[in-house]
Amino acid sequence: MAVSFKSDPTARGFFAPTRFEADVFDCEVEGKIPADLNGAFYRIGPDPLYPPKFKDDASLFHGDGQVGMFRIANGNCDYRSRYVRTPRYIADRKARKQRFGNYRNDATGDPGVRGLHSTVANTALVHNAGRLFALKEDSLPWQVDPNTLATLGTWDFNGKYASKTFSAHPKIDPLTGDLLTFGYEATGLLSNDVFFYVIGKDGHVKSEVRFKAPILSMMHDMAITREHIIFNTCGFTSNKAWLDAGKVHWGWDSTIPTYVGILPRDGPARDIRWFKGPERAAIHLLNAETRGNKVIVETPASDANPFPFFPQMDGSAWNPAKARTVLRRWTFDLASKKDSWEEEILFPDIAGALPRIDERFWSLPYRYGFVGYSDASRPFDEKRGGNLKGRVTNCYARLDLKGGQVASYFAGDTHSLSEVQFVPRHRGAAEGDGYLLGVAANYAETCSELIIADATRLADGDVARVKLPFRAHTQVHGWWVDAADLPLCDPD
Repeated sequence: MAVSFKSDPTARGFFAPTRFEADVFDCEVEGKIPADLNGAFYRIGPDPLYPPKFKDDASLFHGDGQVGMFRIANGNCDYRSRYVRTPRYIADRKARKQRFGNYRNDATGDPGVRGLHSTVANTALVHNAGRLFALKEDSLPWQVDPNTLATLGTWDFNGKYASKTFSAHPKIDPLTGDLLTFGYEATGLLSNDVFFYVIGKDGHVKSEVRFKAPILSMMHDMAITREHIIFNTCGFTSNKAWLDAGKVHWGWDSTIPTYVGILPRDGPARDIRWFKGPERAAIHLLNAETRGNKVIVETPASDANPFPFFPQMDGSAWNPAKARTVLRRWTFDLASKKDSWEEEILFPDIAGALPRIDERFWSLPYRYGFVGYSDASRPFDEKRGGNLKGRVTNCYARLDLKGGQVASYFAGDTHSLSEVQFVPRHRGAAEGDGYLLGVAANYAETCSELIIADATRLADGDVARVKLPFRAHTQVHGWWVDAADLPLCDPD
């Protein structure tokens, strides 16, 4: 039977699967790549090898993971992409069809694959101790060769990482080089167990803390300060009856409060304190800081379910107005007996869900955040790009959290941007002094371009565009590795 994605509503335009791997040596460049930009920009996202079995699958999150690499050196750029060879990818390719069922519900797959792990390793990347990992929070990390992108298998940190899962968004301590991470559903499906780890820059586990969250919930990200670790839940939850009914793993329950756990950095599990707040979805946290008895967390958040492909558990319609995600400041008073927190909305006109910072300032006082957003006032060429005005991420913003100013980069009237990545100009550069990188979908030419802009001069436009002669696979998150931390050899 011929492969067809016609039944998949998300497989359209630049979200359609590419289903190929690529090598492009010496990519075409418009403008000039800065001479001081030297390293690898990795990106990962879903690129389904076969269509989903069911129409209600959360297929945008369930496609096979593919890693792309822009290797930049001396003003030149090479590109490479490879699928992550997970058990699902291998089994499907052998059968020439989709054998796995709904998103993170293994019981809905073919009987012959129910003993295989169904992870797609498609969400995020991190580099630790010379190893590059492809991450999906339902499994251990998948090690990928940083030069060839060949899949090397799962990694359990020399047998010392006991959780069955690994966060999509670990954090690297900028002062120690330690990798701070966690796994939820750590002991298995539907458990509320969370295991938190500190992993040294040598790749060995230094400590482990085990605790239970108040509810089973998607816990996609975390934040760190010098004194505390912050974990948060949201309305995405699940239960046995839900999965037995064949649903995707997550449904949104509007009756569930938002819980935020604050764990002392070196404290035992019994010292974690849980705060309870209103319905919110803070999927990606920007940064946090401890100031005396107060913990301040800055995070994009929506008032309700941000993802229309995860259903409402009560059967109600998805509400796009409540899905709008803007940056908020949450202040927790550890000296108070109240279990609530204060909320302030920052930059209400900038709606964006994928924030980044200068990652040398994780856990430290900082000034700038970066995010992609849609500026409806900017022109969009509907004749060449389709009827997408106001619905594409066409700008990158630098948000000054101290002064309140916004500086913006506009990608163009036929372009849509993926998540932004900040790269310091050099290791000793001031905060925010560097470049913004991100892949743009060029609707006019049906190709993808790596945008490089000066983060201190965004209004001037990009300094270079690396053009691929095709449409690249979709992206969820990206990761930059400086050449000094990545002694790459010639992949050929």
